[in-house]
Amino acid sequence: MDQAEQLRNIIKANAQPQRPLARVITVTSGKGGVGKSNTAINLAIQFRKMGQRVIILDADFGLANIEIMFGAVPKHNLCDLIYQGKSIRDIITWGPMEVGFISGGSGIAGMSNLSRDYLNYIIQNLVELDEMADTIIVDTGAGISDAVLEFLVASGEILLVTTPEPTSITDSYSLLKALSRHPRYSPDTSQIKVIANKVFGEAEAEALYAKLEAVVGRYLKVPITYLGMIPQDAQLAKAVMQQMPVSLDNPRARSAVAYEMIAAKLMNKELNANLTKRGMAAFFSHIISKR
Repeated sequence: MDQAEQLRNIIKANAQPQRPLARVITVTSGKGGVGKSNTAINLAIQFRKMGQRVIILDADFGLANIEIMFGAVPKHNLCDLIYQGKSIRDIITWGPMEVGFISGGSGIAGMSNLSRDYLNYIIQNLVELDEMADTIIVDTGAGISDAVLEFLVASGEILLVTTPEPTSITDSYSLLKALSRHPRYSPDTSQIKVIANKVFGEAEAEALYAKLEAVVGRYLKVPITYLGMIPQDAQLAKAVMQQMPVSLDNPRARSAVAYEMIAAKLMNKELNANLTKRGMAAFFSHIISKR
C-alpha cells in the first residue's frame, strides 16, 4: 500500500457523518513584497466581520510576516504537533478579532516520511481543525519553490496577488507556468483568482489583469479570473507600521473598503456555486502523500 492510499484510508477512518469541512483559500504571489500577507490577514478580518470563524496557516517558512503583523509571537508551530505531541488547539495563537493563527514552522517538508501512527494523529487533529473554522487561509511563501507549488496543487481555491510592476507580472506568469507543469495540477479542480494590488484605480487594475490574462491565455492552459483590486493607500502602510490590519486600524480606509468588497465576492454564494469544500485533512493529504 503506497502512502497516498494509506492517507485516504486514514481520512476515511476518521470521517464522521455530516462532518463539517472548512473552506481552504490559498494566498500566493510570484514575488515578495506585493502585499500577499497583508491580503491574507485583512481578508481574515473581513471574514470575521461577516461572522466566519477563521484560521490562518502561515506557510511562508522563511519569514514570519503574519505573526509580525499580528503583533503576536506563537509559542508553538506545526512542528510541535507533528513531532512533540501537541494538539491542534495547543498550536493556535489567537490574534485580533479572534482570528486563529498557526505558524507552519519548517516541519511540513518532512511529513511525507512519517509513520502510519504519526499520520493518523495528524489527520485526527486536522479533522478537528475543520470543525473549529469555517474558512482556513493558507499564506504561502512567494515564488515558485517546490514547497509553494505543493500547497497550490493541493488547493481548490488560489488567490494570486500581483502588482503593476513589470517584474511582478512576469513572476506571476512564471508561477502559473510552473504550476501548469506540475504533474498533479488540474485546472478542473483549482480556481485561480487574481487580485491587483497597489494600483491607482480600477482602470489600472483591469489593465494589469488584461496583460496577465492575455499571455496566460496564449501560452498556458491555466484558467484565471479577476477577483478585485486593492488601491495604493497611505493608511495601509501606516497600519503595517503599527502592526495592525488596516481593516481594524482604519475600516473606512480605501484599502480596507477594497478588502471588504473582495471578501464579499468570496462569500457570495452565487459567484461561488461551483466551489467544493475539501477540508484541511484532504488538503494536507495532497501535500504529504508521496508522488
